[in-house]
Formats: sequence, structure tokens, C-alpha cells
Amino acid sequence: MVDRTLSGVYPILYMPFDDRSRIDVEDLRKEVEFVVAAGVAGVGIAMGSEIFKLSEAERDLATGTVVEQARGRVKVVVHTGAEGTDLAVKLSRRAQELGADALMAAPPTTIPVDAEQVKGYFKRISDAVDVPIFVQDIPGAAVAPRLVAAIAREAENACYAKMESPPTPQRVTQAKQYGGDELIVFGGAGGQMFLEELGRGSVGTMPGSAVPEAFQQAWQHHQRGQGEEAAATMERYGPLLRLLGQTLGISYHLTKEVLRLRGVFKAANVRHPSTLPEDRAFAEVRSLVERLELGSI
Repeated sequence: MVDRTLSGVYPILYMPFDDRSRIDVEDLRKEVEFVVAAGVAGVGIAMGSEIFKLSEAERDLATGTVVEQARGRVKVVVHTGAEGTDLAVKLSRRAQELGADALMAAPPTTIPVDAEQVKGYFKRISDAVDVPIFVQDIPGAAVAPRLVAAIAREAENACYAKMESPPTPQRVTQAKQYGGDELIVFGGAGGQMFLEELGRGSVGTMPGSAVPEAFQQAWQHHQRGQGEEAAATMERYGPLLRLLGQTLGISYHLTKEVLRLRGVFKAANVRHPSTLPEDRAFAEVRSLVERLELGSI
């Protein structure tokens, strides 16, 4: 039986690159330490990590580095989705070999396929590994809640869902309605609707890695039944999270800038192509980091 106990805050690591666009292993290790120090339950290597811009060798390097640095203190989730099922199976097996505790995959999008094909895709990944799988529902690769529930019934290891297509609170409600106890639901989308998702049956979130303490503090308040305190925590960080929660291209730059300002990254390099934010957005982020007195954890 796969682990069905995953819950809490699982920040997605943003990938540090040096000035030659190579993975900065030193900074990646620092980032793992940074989020672990916040008390989170796990970390992820996924879309926020620009994983789709990494070669297979770079994926191995990133996964191996994170697993080694985590040292079992937190769970490690690795995105292994691909446009072809055979490739997704290969990436999934490799991530498990390297020590990933769980996998995550979105369905193929280049050539849209029907629900039966999507179920077959996840079933073949599930049959190839012995770790839990998150079915990722994101804009552009949406997996309807009823389909997520069907996948969970047919693919034993695909027992988790990460609902990110808006409106995420409603998607969480529907996923729980259709999936019942067979489906364990997380939120995502930068954690913008974290508390609303928890109120509808989500058991965790996968936000970015810039301010892991915000989500961890809110999670702890929620676990203690301290709703007002949880809301106050999220409101405090709200302006910064809204800036960071824009499209991924902008989010890469701004999130990495926060990590640079907090002493985690040496540089805020993003792999081409990406959407460069306007100078004013960088200034707003710097102002909020100063106002919130965000130092290194």
C-alpha cells in the first residue's frame, strides 16, 4: 500500500541557475534548508521548478540533490508528467529510483486526448511505480474532478489530486464529492486560496518557496482550530503573494528575486523563454520584503 498520509505544506522549489544557465547545486541545497527550517512537511520539484526546461540528466541532478539534502526530514514530490506515456513512465521510475517519496503528473496537452486516454496514462504510470501519485489539474491541462475521481479508482497509486484550475475551492469540493475517501486532495495555484481549500476538504497545499513560513504558520493555526489567526497570517502576506501569484513566467522572476533578497539564491536567473516583469513589479516586491522584514529563516 502506498503512503496515504501526506498532508500539510509542500513548497515547490524554484530552480536556481548560475549566469551560464546551469543548475546552481549549492543554492538548490540552500533552498531545501530554507524551506525545511520553516517546518514544512515536504518539498516539490515541478512546474515552478521549470522542470519542463530541464534535460533528463538535469532532472536527475535536481532530484538527487534535493533527496540527498532533505535526508528524510521532509517528503520529496517530483513531477514526472510528459507528452508521451512511455516517457512519463520512464521519468517516474527514475524519480522513484532516485528517492522521490511521491510523484506528480499532468496529462498530455500538445495533442489533446479523451478521458479514457487520460485514465490509461495515469494507470500505466501507477502500475510502473510503488509510490503515490498526484494527479495535477492545472489550466491548460485540466482534469475535471469527476475524472480525477475515476483515475483514483482505476489507478491505485494515483490517490492524490492537486486541484489548480480555477475556481480551486469549488474544484476541491467536487473532487471530494466524487472521490470520497479514495481521493486525497491538495490545493496549489500559489496557495492563493489556501484557507478556502482547507475549508472544503483539502489536506494541504503546494505553494511557491518564497515565504514558506506564511503557509506553515497558517497551517498550524488551522490545525489548532484557530481560524482567525490563520486568516490574519494569510492577510499579512497577501499583497506579496498576489504579486508572486501571477503567470508562471512572471512568478519565476519575482519569486527568485525574493529568494535572492532573503539570501537563499545568489541570482534570480530564469531560463529563456520567460515573461520578464516590469521594473515596477520588482520594486514592489522589494518594498514588501522590506516591510514584512523577511530575513533568512
